[in-house]
Amino acid sequence: MPAEIISKRKSLSFSELWNMSFGFFGIQFGFALQNANVSRIFQTLGAELDNIAILWLAAPITGLLVQPIIGYISDRTWHPYWGRRRPFFFIGALLASIALFLMPNSPVLWMAAVLLWVLDASINISMEPFRAFVGDKLPDSQRTTGFAFQTFFIGVGAVIASALPYIFTNVFDISNTAPEGVIPPSVKYSFYIGGVVFLAAVLWTVFKSKEYPPDDMEKWKEEKANSAGFLNGIKEITKGIGTMPKTMVQLAYVQFFTWIAFFAMWIYTTSGIAQNAYGTTDPTAKEFQDAGDWVGVMFMVYNGVSAMAAFLLPLLAAKISRRYTHLICLLIGGAGLISIFFIKSPILLLVPMIAIGLAWASTLTMPYAILAGSLPPLKMGFYMGVFNFFVVIPQIIAAAILGFLVKNVFENNSIYALVVGGVCMMIGGLLNFMVKEKEESFQEIVEDIMVTEQTPPTYL
Repeated sequence: MPAEIISKRKSLSFSELWNMSFGFFGIQFGFALQNANVSRIFQTLGAELDNIAILWLAAPITGLLVQPIIGYISDRTWHPYWGRRRPFFFIGALLASIALFLMPNSPVLWMAAVLLWVLDASINISMEPFRAFVGDKLPDSQRTTGFAFQTFFIGVGAVIASALPYIFTNVFDISNTAPEGVIPPSVKYSFYIGGVVFLAAVLWTVFKSKEYPPDDMEKWKEEKANSAGFLNGIKEITKGIGTMPKTMVQLAYVQFFTWIAFFAMWIYTTSGIAQNAYGTTDPTAKEFQDAGDWVGVMFMVYNGVSAMAAFLLPLLAAKISRRYTHLICLLIGGAGLISIFFIKSPILLLVPMIAIGLAWASTLTMPYAILAGSLPPLKMGFYMGVFNFFVVIPQIIAAAILGFLVKNVFENNSIYALVVGGVCMMIGGLLNFMVKEKEESFQEIVEDIMVTEQTPPTYL
């Protein structure tokens, strides 16, 4: 697709941006339930603390395998009604919803581990094409806003999902404890709601959004024919990885350290807070389950901040650039993550989550907005999938290292894993100095926001 065609894409109205992004509300609803509760589920079913990181390998490995493949296939998909990306939204959502219903009913650890593989693979099937969806539909001047809409729905979905176990326990008086080896009812009901919300939100985007056909249909057909077959597909993927745009390589270093930090937080916050603030390491104790509920509230806060920051960060980025915005947010977030070590009061633990929320909002917006302008349009989905390598590879490395560190260096004090994560996040922030980007003026951003608010809906 020629660059001049992309530049002539019509800016979408507020309602159109809302509809095309709403599916992320459901995706993040499921993702947040996973992040806040899977370690808790594993420990409830008998997992040892130093093995949790290994069990979590399902998440990055499925992302490593699924996202570039789905991106590659969706680039070569076109249907007059279903479009290019929306078939994958639907398939992933259906599978993820089934996994969300089954996981809290796992009777043994191995079944929960298998379902994490299924759940994370399904989330990735839905999530990867959403990134390319923005690149497909929006002009360059509106892409930062498009990713900000996604970040907003990611934050809102995660706020509600993260708080559900706490709400069920403290508002509806549903027990957060259960016999040994059984998942508490409050967690089960949260996952059931997540399964329904995930599917419903993605279906909203599937049926309320349209897609552009490939503008250069003949070239698209030629590329599809040349890459037909499994071996040709592998060859194209390998070749594409070896010819990544320079900006993508620069961002890879930032992503590497950033995602070590977030992975450490998702894995070890529950056990770290239970030990550091609640004084227990026993998964069967009420204090441990209370800590698990409170971690949900903490995650609710950082995701809530992320949702609110989503539309402020693009304005800041227009003033000081996207890379410097990302640099500042990661430094603040890293400091917040480190500070958790020093805080014993559950209420005060909400303060560092504000800082982490800024880092999370920027991580979900700025790298993708920087990247989208440097990618060839006909390979948007593929390269967005490849870019996910630099999300999942650091998580795989973290899974291999953190368990060893927690057991042998930190003497099972998992709170130190969060300190390691904070340091890594700050390193990631400083690495933004090496990133080169296509600048977008403050005036373009303001005009884009005005168009978003005022343009009446258009239909493809």
